[in-house]
This record gives sequence, C-alpha cells and structure tokens, in this order.
Amino acid sequence: MSKKDKKDKKQKLNQELEELKNKYIRTLAELENSRKRMQKEKTEALSFAVENTISEFLPLIDNFENALNFANNSSEEVKNWATGFQMILSQLKDILHNHGIVAYHSVGNRFDPHLHDAVEIVETNDYEPGSIIEEFAKGYKSALRVIRPARVKVTKKPLEKKEEKQTDEQNSCLKNDVENDQSQTTKNEKDLNEKQTDEQNSCLEKDCDFSKDENIKVNK
Repeated sequence: MSKKDKKDKKQKLNQELEELKNKYIRTLAELENSRKRMQKEKTEALSFAVENTISEFLPLIDNFENALNFANNSSEEVKNWATGFQMILSQLKDILHNHGIVAYHSVGNRFDPHLHDAVEIVETNDYEPGSIIEEFAKGYKSALRVIRPARVKVTKKPLEKKEEKQTDEQNSCLKNDVENDQSQTTKNEKDLNEKQTDEQNSCLEKDCDFSKDENIKVNK
C-alpha cells in the first residue's frame, strides 16, 4: 500500500470518527432534552392534578369565611366556637399557600375576563364602565393559571332610552305640526275676513249707487 493510500485511509477514518463523535453528542443532547421535557410534563401534570383537587375545596373555604363573618356579630359562646374554626381555616389557607395558590383582590379593579366572572351587571354613572364594585366569591390563581375566577358585579354605562327619545321626537313633530296648522288656520281666517269685508264694502258701494240712481229718477 502506497503512502498516498495510507494517508487517504487515515483521513477517511478520522472523518468517520468525527461523524460518530458528533452523532454521539447529538444523541446525548436529545436524551437530555427528552429527560427535561418529561420532567416538566410530569411536574405540570402533578401540579394540575393538585390544583384541580384543591379547587373542589374552595367552596368549603368560602363557607368557612361566610360563617366566621356571621359569627362576629353573635354571642360570646358562638365567638369561642368560631375561634376553633378560624384555626381550621388558617390551616386550609396554609395548604393553598404551600402549593402556590393565592386569592386575589377584585373590588375596585377593572373587569378582566381571564380573572373575573361577571354574574351581575348594573348601569350607573357613579363608576367608570367595567369597574368591579362587589365581589360575591374570591378568585384564586397559581403561578400557571387561574384556579377559579372571581364572581363579581360589574358596572356599565347606562344606555339611552330609545323609546323616550322617540317619544320626544314625536311630541316635537306634533307640536310643530299643530303650530303650523294654527298658523295656517289663522292666515286662512284672516284672508276670509278680508275677503268678506271686501265683499261687504263692494255691496255697500253698489247699494249706494243704486240709491243714488233711484233718487235721481224720483227727482226727475
């Protein structure tokens, strides 16, 4: 084998070795990416499962809070019982906090369809349209998504009452028609009176001329 053949064979082997090395590196990178992707999907699936489970306990937390608010205006015995329930409620909220689930404030904010569920809409000029003026149930969210949107009361701009507007326009048209009719009637009456006056004057003049003629005839 000549030196040239040996050199060519060596270059070919080095090239194949380099290709195998690159394939090995790409395979390791793909395996690492697959491992990270699977780990992320596993974490998200577990997080979603926990959040879905916790969302079923949110009505229970709402009932606890409503009952404790009612207990503030009750007797001392009821308040003593409420202290124990307050501790249970605090423990439930700690569980939510440990899983990254928190309640968010809505009253006074603008309506966001991603965060709020409008269960009542009122027309008013006291607030900007789209303002939240009352919260019926708190909203909860995690770092990834909204667990439960807040149920709220939202304001909107009062709509102009078309019926009243149409009625006003009709009344205005009727008023103008009546005024025009009255004006036309007055004009017609005036013209008629003037015509009658002219006719009466004409008749008087004829009577006068006739009387003169008769007098002249008599004198003759």
